Amino acid sequence: MNIKEIKEMIVLMNENGLMELEIEKDGTRIKLKKTGAPGEGYSGPIVLERSSAPQAQPQKAEQEAADKSAVKTVEIKAPMVGTFYRAPSPEAPPYVEVGQTIEAGQVICIIEAMKLMNEIKSEIRGKILEILADNAEPVEFGQPMFLIEPL
Repeated sequence: MNIKEIKEMIVLMNENGLMELEIEKDGTRIKLKKTGAPGEGYSGPIVLERSSAPQAQPQKAEQEAADKSAVKTVEIKAPMVGTFYRAPSPEAPPYVEVGQTIEAGQVICIIEAMKLMNEIKSEIRGKILEILADNAEPVEFGQPMFLIEPL
């Protein structure tokens, strides 16, 4: 499964008010689970558990492989529509890099909206697994920008 398919699953969850969704496709099992109180318009973090296990192996070995490869992640989503910037200026280094540990309250990017630069801060402590948005490109409200492994 790719990021686009996972994003589609998240949209499906939000549109139908689901708190949890589990899908298995081609030997890969994905479990999406919202944390916090359910409610219409809830846009809190979504915990993504991904595990891959070959289907031809016995059940016990399959479960062990799934346990080892399960990684809980949190998506940091765009809180507004605007232009995503990884650094405070073109010549400055990016706020964060893949593999870096971030702290709660740390600035991780900027979103420019209507000529205003809005610093986006992490709400959790974790490790950056993936940067999902491209620098100087538009982002939509709720679009995943970062994939974080909570620490």
